[in-house]
Amino acid sequence: MTKPLLILIAGPYRSGTDGDPEAIARNLERLEAAAAPLHRLGHVPMIGEWVALPVLRGLDSAEAADSDVMYDVAARLLQHCDAVLRLPGDSTGADNDVAIARERGLPVYFSIDEVPAG
Repeated sequence: MTKPLLILIAGPYRSGTDGDPEAIARNLERLEAAAAPLHRLGHVPMIGEWVALPVLRGLDSAEAADSDVMYDVAARLLQHCDAVLRLPGDSTGADNDVAIARERGLPVYFSIDEVPAG
């Protein structure tokens, strides 16, 4: 077995929801549905919102307004990730994650079937 990869799962979270909490929750469930298959392959799944949402809850409104915590957290996470799994759907944030991954020379997968076993 090779070293497990830390793989950022990127896809729509807020995109296309018009701020509807139920639609956002469905998007998060879709992101999370990719976690178990990555785990089965021997990797460590990561979703930026798992880290960003608690950070947002800990910031006051002025701090939160100073930057886009969701994008900042994803960019910081990508300094530690080994790859990105880009799920389908329009998402500026996920597209940004892919661009950062490519700049860093990280593999970008567009299907769980492309991810090698760890």
